[in-house]
Order: sequence, then C-alpha cells, then structure tokens
Amino acid sequence: MIPRLHEREHRPRAPLEEALGRPVSPDEGLTEYTVVANWPGLDYFTRHDEEEIWTSSEWSAHLEDPYLEHPFAVSPDDDRRAVLHIDVRLHPDDREPTGPEWSEIAHRFARAAGIEIPGVEGGCRWIAVQAQRGRLDLIANLIALDGTWQVPPADILRRLSDEARRIEQDLSLGVPGAPTMRPTVRPAPTASAQLAAVLTQLADEQAGPLAAVGGLIEHTAHRVARQPGAAGTGTAHRLELLPRRLHTIQQDLDSTASQLVRPPITAVPPTTRCTSHRLH
Repeated sequence: MIPRLHEREHRPRAPLEEALGRPVSPDEGLTEYTVVANWPGLDYFTRHDEEEIWTSSEWSAHLEDPYLEHPFAVSPDDDRRAVLHIDVRLHPDDREPTGPEWSEIAHRFARAAGIEIPGVEGGCRWIAVQAQRGRLDLIANLIALDGTWQVPPADILRRLSDEARRIEQDLSLGVPGAPTMRPTVRPAPTASAQLAAVLTQLADEQAGPLAAVGGLIEHTAHRVARQPGAAGTGTAHRLELLPRRLHTIQQDLDSTASQLVRPPITAVPPTTRCTSHRLH
C-alpha cells in the first residue's frame, strides 16, 4: 500500500471529488459501500427519522460545518486550511480488500494520522471514501468539536508508511502464489547515499526541521505584525522574507542530495583506429 499526504485545503469539496472521481452532486447518495468509515461522533448528528444515506453534497457540507461553528479557529501557525486529505493506493501486487477490510484499513490510517484518537469522543470530523478500485481516501476537518485544532503528528508520513507495511502483513494483501517478501539482502548504503539521506530529510517541506523553523518564523511574524508602531511592521516584513530564503535552501539541499546519489559518469576511452600497413 502506498499512502500519500496532500496539501491541506480550505474546503472539502475538491478532495471529495478527487476521491469519487466525479463531481459532488446533491442527487447522488453515498452508501456504506462508498463511505466505508467515519468519525465516531457522527452518530450524534444523525436523527432516527433522518435518511441514513447522505448525498455527496451533504457529506461535503458536513465536513465544512466546523468552519461555520468555529469561525476563529486556526492552526498553531495561524493557518485556516483545516481540510486534511490522505489517499492510499494498493500496490499492483496487492489483492483488493473486502468491504469490512477497507473499513478496518481506514480506521487504522486515521489513528496513524492522528485524526482519530482512541478514547477521545470530541475529536474532529472525518470520512473514508472507497469509490475507485484499489484506492482509499481519508478526508478530515482538523477543527475539533470544541473549536481546538487537532494537530497531526510531525512524523505523519513515516507513521502512515509504517502502518501501511503492518496492514499489508496483518491482512495478507499479497496475491496468493506471488512472492510476498522482497529480498532482504541489500547492499550497504554508500557514504554518499547516507549523506544524501540526511540532506533529503533536512529538505523535507512537510516534516523536515527547516519546515518547522519556517512555520515558527511565520507564526512570529504574524504576532509581531499585531504590535503597535511602524517598527513592528518593518520587523514583521523582514521575518516574512525568511521562510522564502529557507525554501530556497531546501531546494538547494534537495538538488545536492540528488547529485550525491547520481551515478558518476564514467569516461569512455577513445577507440583506437586500427591501421594496416602493406609490406611492399
């Protein structure tokens, strides 16, 4: 299984349409075979006399409601993009899970991503959509019921990847008769590969240390900008320029890492032209 973390968005409509592979519609009802899992608190929003099948437009509105209920909720770095989108795709050698298995997979990835916390009732809203073969989409609004911002773990990508490996093993998703274990004997990484891995980690724009520094600088710039006086405005402007420099540094680090692992170009010796001499 191959999980992928998307950029956070302001609205859930686009992620839901990508998950469905078609536009959101007020006429299309999504059954439990499509929305295979959801956040535990959904039962409090469903009345007994209400239809159990919601349209895709209603699901989109349900995920967008926290913006209206908590108009001032922001992330720790003053960001209002609360819609988190994760898609998981099967490996070509994996078998297609059953409906209950898709539901279990969704809950496990939700816990790994930190959008579902066992024992916590008032969490954030999320749904899992299984509308396309070999693909599962988790869409969440990080604004919790009490208006707080549910912050995903800093190492969310590693957690998702580790959970994918465990799910493959626990559910035996490999095709029967096909080799499920990859070769365990691997060549030891070279010094260049090890250094490239360090640079790649530094250049990670999602969870790298420079990304965390950039977020702290942006947060500080917003707070400084609220200070009275022109001095605060000038300082905030200078601080806002620093994350751009960090982004340039991240790109340079990523380029350097690529050069380190790039195989060296071996010089091809010039071919020697054979000449024949006739003896007279």
